[in-house]
Amino acid sequence: MRTGKNETRPKPSAMDARFAALARMGEMVFHARDATVIWGTTNANTLHTILSRYARAGLLFRLQNGLYSIKPPHELDPLLIGSKALHGFCYVSTETVLSRAGIIQQQVSHITLVSGVSRKFTLVGHRFRSRSLSEKYLFNEAGIVREAGIRIASPERAIADMLYFNPRYHFDASAHIDWSAVSCIQKDVGYPITKKGV
Repeated sequence: MRTGKNETRPKPSAMDARFAALARMGEMVFHARDATVIWGTTNANTLHTILSRYARAGLLFRLQNGLYSIKPPHELDPLLIGSKALHGFCYVSTETVLSRAGIIQQQVSHITLVSGVSRKFTLVGHRFRSRSLSEKYLFNEAGIVREAGIRIASPERAIADMLYFNPRYHFDASAHIDWSAVSCIQKDVGYPITKKGV
């Protein structure tokens, strides 16, 4: 007969193997669906039970339904949280990148991403906005770099993205923008070319 203790705590060998598999993937944040592949667990009820047990034991942290972290939420980069929450190809761009680069001066109240969906959401105390971009542009990684597993647009790509979404957008530091580099990004991605100094 199984005791309550055995029911709430997985066998050490199984637990060790599962966390070793997560470590090999190098993922701080993952979806329950990802765990089916990582752990080879195809039964949804079994997977739910495993994840619930680990969360109750403080071994995993539930960020939202179906989204987990191996670190406490306050230790995670908010950019990573937003990117993982969308669970698809996305990158940080537009106002977030432009503000960090000093190209716009207004305070940005949310983290801005570009993905295949238009969505606003709040997660573990952070606000996010995702702009939907057509696949013919979205998967073109011109001007996008990866930092700690997060895709982030260069300032020039963020400008090109913003001009695609809003051709009349005002940039506070327009005189300091490398417009030739922006034009190159627009050409590489397939965006309409914007005249210098818009």
